[in-house]
Amino acid sequence: MRIGIDLGGTKTEGALVNDNGSVISRRRLATPRADGYRAIVDQIVSLVDQLDAEAGRICSVGIAAPGAVDASGRVKNSNTQCLIGAAFQNDLEIRLDRPVRVENDANCFALAEALFGAGRDMPSVFGVIMGTGVGGGIVVQQRLHTGPQHIAGEWGHNSLDPGGPPCYCGQRGCIETYLSGPGFFADYQRLGGTHAASPEQVILKARKNDPIARQALDDLLERFGRALAGVINIFDPHVVVLGGGLSNISELYEEGPRRIAKYVFNPALETPIRRNINGDSAGVLGAAGLWRP
Repeated sequence: MRIGIDLGGTKTEGALVNDNGSVISRRRLATPRADGYRAIVDQIVSLVDQLDAEAGRICSVGIAAPGAVDASGRVKNSNTQCLIGAAFQNDLEIRLDRPVRVENDANCFALAEALFGAGRDMPSVFGVIMGTGVGGGIVVQQRLHTGPQHIAGEWGHNSLDPGGPPCYCGQRGCIETYLSGPGFFADYQRLGGTHAASPEQVILKARKNDPIARQALDDLLERFGRALAGVINIFDPHVVVLGGGLSNISELYEEGPRRIAKYVFNPALETPIRRNINGDSAGVLGAAGLWRP
């Protein structure tokens, strides 16, 4: 039994997970962002205590969290802003009186799919998040590869166009500014689109042959192809697994491989592009999997 905690912007989920990736018990609570950092730590400690009691013993704890942990052990680049600069892992270890492992949510997604999902039969997996932001994780032989700077898999902050839209990271034209949900919708608006209120509506209009929506979708697919081809040329994973809200776009699986194939350094694309299996459970499964031997 292992405990996985998925700390999201709106909800925090805790689960008891067995070696086969089955969730034995699950609890979901609203994340107390408005109440600040201490309230978030208190909530996680309470969740762990409850799950320990259900398991009948002290369990290992892994946490999927927004943002990343820098070399000093402090959180950076988190959309839950009260975490930024906090010694999150150390504070939890003190409160829980045991070691805790913390990874960003994209890495936990990739690990969950490598262990229990669409990549479980593959020696290497590149897990992709295309949602509010764009992130990724690398798993080799069912182990996360994070790199000495803990930035492995951060493909969202490579620039596709130095003259493109500004990104919060300081660059322009980052992959995230095009392939995230907000980035895709902003591109539709830049093209002159005004009759859709969300990325999902843009896709529906594209399928009904609205010319602006069709152009936005075509641009998305072309940028998806160029961006993932760069990852495949460097890492050459055995499978790419897509997650996040935009991963529900069927054209990414139908037309996406052809767009990637245009740019890979190979006569044909041999890398399967798969839809994720674990869905909303990926966070807790990946977090629990941080303690697998």
